[in-house]
Amino acid sequence: MMDHPAPIFHVSGLTKVYGTGHTAVHALRGVDLDILPGEIVVLLGPSGSRKSTLLNILGGLDRPSAGVARFNDLDLAQMSEKSLTEYRRNHVGFVFQFYNLMPSLTARENVELVTEIARDPMGSDQALGLVGLGERMDHFPAQMSGGEQQRVAIARAIAKQPDVLFCDEPTGALDSATGRAVLTVLRDVNVGLGTTVMIVTHAAATAAMADVVIRFADGAIQSITLNPARTDPSEIQW
Repeated sequence: MMDHPAPIFHVSGLTKVYGTGHTAVHALRGVDLDILPGEIVVLLGPSGSRKSTLLNILGGLDRPSAGVARFNDLDLAQMSEKSLTEYRRNHVGFVFQFYNLMPSLTARENVELVTEIARDPMGSDQALGLVGLGERMDHFPAQMSGGEQQRVAIARAIAKQPDVLFCDEPTGALDSATGRAVLTVLRDVNVGLGTTVMIVTHAAATAAMADVVIRFADGAIQSITLNPARTDPSEIQW
């Protein structure tokens, strides 16, 4: 029998409740989940299904109300704010629907915002080269298309060489052709760097590029599907 690697994330009985009493909102309802290192995981569900709540807890941006959320040997639910900051800085990268680039800085300078504080960063030139922007690194965001700006955001996230890349609706503001190009970059980061990639989306077609597809609704996992093979993002039909 083949030995399976230990999960990079172990989640058990995870709940998140906002507010109290009659006004309480149950955002997560007993989530159980293991994510293996090196996987591409697509978390699929409609808007309002609380996919991003789970992503934020795993990324150290929020805390659960109850349950277990572990990254390797780190207990995310019990860590101090200082330790969570170090966790975010050293282990995870984030890509959001909106690029959050500094308009007054070039692509290179936007990436350097991360490399200056990361523990063991790659050079900004290397990070931008990995996302196909080696010739655009001295351009400002206003001189770039939406897809190029998103690739700068990906370069910024991977420059600190994170173990995990969290992507929250990374193609939500893009047309289908540009979205496929961005998903191809995420696939290349996964293959080339071995980074675990977790993509939150409501676009069902994105599931084809994943190793694992988690369907989410009303704060709970509805199903977990393993893909026998990953589809090249360039072949995804939106």
